[in-house]
Amino acid sequence: MSKELQLKAFERLLIIMDELREQCPWDKKQTLQTLRHLTIEETYELGDAILDNDLNEVKKELGDLLLHIVFYAKIGSETNDFDMADVCNEICDKLIHRHPHIYSDIKVKDEEEVKQNWEKLKLKEGKKSVLEGVPRSLPALVKASRIQDKVKGVGFDWEESHQVWDKVQEELEELQVEVKAGDQDKIEAEFGDVLFSMINYARFLNVNPEDALERTNKKFIKRFQYLESKAAEMGKPLMDMTLAEMDVFWNEAKKQ
Repeated sequence: MSKELQLKAFERLLIIMDELREQCPWDKKQTLQTLRHLTIEETYELGDAILDNDLNEVKKELGDLLLHIVFYAKIGSETNDFDMADVCNEICDKLIHRHPHIYSDIKVKDEEEVKQNWEKLKLKEGKKSVLEGVPRSLPALVKASRIQDKVKGVGFDWEESHQVWDKVQEELEELQVEVKAGDQDKIEAEFGDVLFSMINYARFLNVNPEDALERTNKKFIKRFQYLESKAAEMGKPLMDMTLAEMDVFWNEAKKQ
């Protein structure tokens, strides 16, 4: 599709947004605050579609998310704080500024150097910490991954993957010490350290820990639902089955 057709489609969305804001009772009432939780939900739905590799669903969810962006910009224009043009120009200016290897004479040798320059530029823009860009409300697992990415950008990182694995082993040993001691608060603290070090190790393996865990979640759900269906065929509630009986169907599910 040509740029002209893409711009025309975007203009159509902007016009529809204007009409909805003026005429629809629900759309009239929405604020930045009321839309926030819906935007988060739409983002997760997009993430699900990407994990499922359902490109048609990705297209639909991108549309839902784009609608939210246009909605926020429309609300901003009503208070004269910002509009869609301001939003677009802001991100365009940021992209140009943070890609000097494209828009100026700066040279980079690889992707890693691009990321390092990105973090250095953010600090020059007035940010006091490289971690300022990590949203406070991110889920803990995602937040840990982003924290580690951020500090890596300024050179705070392990050199070799075996060093990270050694750290995982060290944290596991410390967890076992606290488990034997029975101090629940210290157990939780050490368990967090284990998770943080495992997320770090995932980065060295080029594995996205969120995607890896969700993949396992989906696998477990599929196998457990197979177990439930087999129990239903037998007319026997799961709670009345022994673990040995359940294990038979679980192993069947694993082979499928």
